[in-house]
Amino acid sequence: MGILAWIVVGLIAGWLASIVMRGGGSGILGDIILGIVGALVGGFLASSVFGIPDAVSGLNLTSIIVAFLGAVIVIAIVRALTRGRAVV
Repeated sequence: MGILAWIVVGLIAGWLASIVMRGGGSGILGDIILGIVGALVGGFLASSVFGIPDAVSGLNLTSIIVAFLGAVIVIAIVRALTRGRAVV
């Protein structure tokens, strides 16, 4: 998958995940990074748990869904780890 496809999938997945998880919004760059990390996490889980090879394979609905689910997991983990910390 090309870098442009990763960025577009990351933007869409990160944006959707931040809406569903009711976050304050991470901005465009934050949503892209969140979506790309989510795609990596979702792709890893899809291949190792469900046996789906190459789950994130381009700019398609399957890739966006896998990246979205991975981004939701990443947001949940980050919130669990940073709960109760004061923002400076």
